[in-house]
Amino acid sequence: MNSSPQKFEDSPSTGNSGDGESLTVEQAIANLESADLGLRFYAAWWLGRFRICEAAAVTGLIKALEDEADRTPEGGYPLRRNAARALGKLGDRQAVSPLIACLDCSDFYVREAAAQSLEMLGDPVCIPALIELLQVGLQGEQLISQPDLSQPYEAILEALGALRATECIPLVKPFLEHPIELVQYAAARAMYQLTQEPVYGERLVKALAGDKLQLRRAVLADLGAIGYLPAADAIAETLAENSLKLISLKGLLEHQVNHTATSTLSDGAIKVINLMDSLL
Repeated sequence: MNSSPQKFEDSPSTGNSGDGESLTVEQAIANLESADLGLRFYAAWWLGRFRICEAAAVTGLIKALEDEADRTPEGGYPLRRNAARALGKLGDRQAVSPLIACLDCSDFYVREAAAQSLEMLGDPVCIPALIELLQVGLQGEQLISQPDLSQPYEAILEALGALRATECIPLVKPFLEHPIELVQYAAARAMYQLTQEPVYGERLVKALAGDKLQLRRAVLADLGAIGYLPAADAIAETLAENSLKLISLKGLLEHQVNHTATSTLSDGAIKVINLMDSLL
């Protein structure tokens, strides 16, 4: 959970991928059609990593969303996952409909990547499809008695929050009680974005005092994503890497700057800058 919806990213795992500096745009686009599955996987990652927004790259990545060749023994689709992630970074909305179709993919991680990229693309046309996935874990407006773990609820909740899908507030709220803490935090993040009620921001601030570093890292990212200014001091004091605290505070600062009508810095922005300076 971070100021970018992309929490984790597949890095190239193929030994013959080369490095980013040695691959050209033309080679990367061509490699999407390579017989070498490792080259195809790496090309999709590379095009997203370097934000290659050329039409041919977008077209090739969209085509890769239907790939059947690169499949794991467990039934996963690694190339599809990387293509879905890349398309969110490229920002071309012609990928929205193909990514919505990916929400029906049998691969959990393809569905997760598609939800994350739909959040990044910001087109509300995907909201009904995301709500449909969210409802898998609900009976009406309550969590099912044996919580379903088959859907990427964390990514779905974050996307609905970022898309300001206020119509789904009654469906998001039950996930505050989900047994997985990261899903709870995603629900709190979404509820704050959908309602602007401080109680949800404060729930995340409280989670910064948790025992698990991995969860504290996730909450730092959530607070940065929602720009919750009252969390500034708690972020700076969190037991976590300064680099992650700086990223979180940067999210708060950007929110302050973007929501200030005048050209002068607000008191809140100045406070955040001073906290960031103290961490450098």
